[in-house]
Amino acid sequence: MAAPACLWLAFGFSPEEAAGEPGPGPGPWRLEAGPEGISRVWPAWSYVVVETGAGLEVRSAGLRRRLPGWAEALPSETHLVLRGAAAAGAWRREAALGAALQGEPAWSRPLPPEPPWRRPLPLLPGGFATPRPPFFTALPAGVRARRLVLGTEHALALGAAGEVFSWGGGRHGQLGHEQLEAERQPRLVEALAGVPMRAVAAGGWHSASVSEAGDLYMWGWNESGQLALPSKALAEERARDEDKGAGSTELMPCQEQLAAQDAAFISIQAFPALLDLPQDLEVSAVSCGSRHTAAVTRGGELYTWGWGKYGQLGHGNNTSCDQARRVEHLVAEGLRVEEVVCGPWTTYVRVREH
Repeated sequence: MAAPACLWLAFGFSPEEAAGEPGPGPGPWRLEAGPEGISRVWPAWSYVVVETGAGLEVRSAGLRRRLPGWAEALPSETHLVLRGAAAAGAWRREAALGAALQGEPAWSRPLPPEPPWRRPLPLLPGGFATPRPPFFTALPAGVRARRLVLGTEHALALGAAGEVFSWGGGRHGQLGHEQLEAERQPRLVEALAGVPMRAVAAGGWHSASVSEAGDLYMWGWNESGQLALPSKALAEERARDEDKGAGSTELMPCQEQLAAQDAAFISIQAFPALLDLPQDLEVSAVSCGSRHTAAVTRGGELYTWGWGKYGQLGHGNNTSCDQARRVEHLVAEGLRVEEVVCGPWTTYVRVREH
């Protein structure tokens, strides 16, 4: 009996839209896999790198080009970092999307031989890579990271024992240290001490982690509801829509109610807070976009929340949401979600037919 088919779907802002061309709509749309299939994806804003059975391939509007000899990618809108068996290097985006990787890279670093279970990018021996200068930063000897993720201004590291470290910009509370100060070096997130974590994720200015028990913790900026906490900006948007629908020209009843509810809104959550999903569902994976979040439950369902202007939440509309909502389209199609990877304004999911 053949195994159920596995494929990647995407919804949100597309490479075609980034190039000024018509996009596929809110989605989801299917990533063309070919006979080799797709095992991993690394999205940037205007392009995506995928891993097929034949190696890495970079895709943007009207372009599909192989990247032979490379095993992992770390893309951005300025540079693309690639890692191979013996070296890592960074090329300007224009060179990466050109006919071939020609000329000298903007940065390169030889790598010692490593075992097959080597830690994934951006981790490198002795430190980590970034897709912008200075391209490599050393990690203190005391931080034994098995996973590292990068936000716009901050970074999170998952330690060998499940501890979480954070550093970088902190003005939106994304470091989780109960303050808004920056940290130059990795600092233990004390609020999570004693709770072993299995996964971490960093968005534009917010963060998430998943415990070994399947609990989801969120912290940082909540301007678009990306923490699934009450957002004043979204409430004001809903109030304006309701007042317009009621034809109000003098009194603004919905907006008057907001003034009395200010204390209930959360703009910044500067320490990790446990997020309760419906039915106390346990989480297996989480990923963060610029201002949205997506989580996979252990039952294979996808929940999303936050900024939804480009349909990146997968609910068939462009509405933002400050509550975790199940993506019903995947359920209706009988698809089990195995992995989620958020780009800045896009969500990629690996699904399998039940």
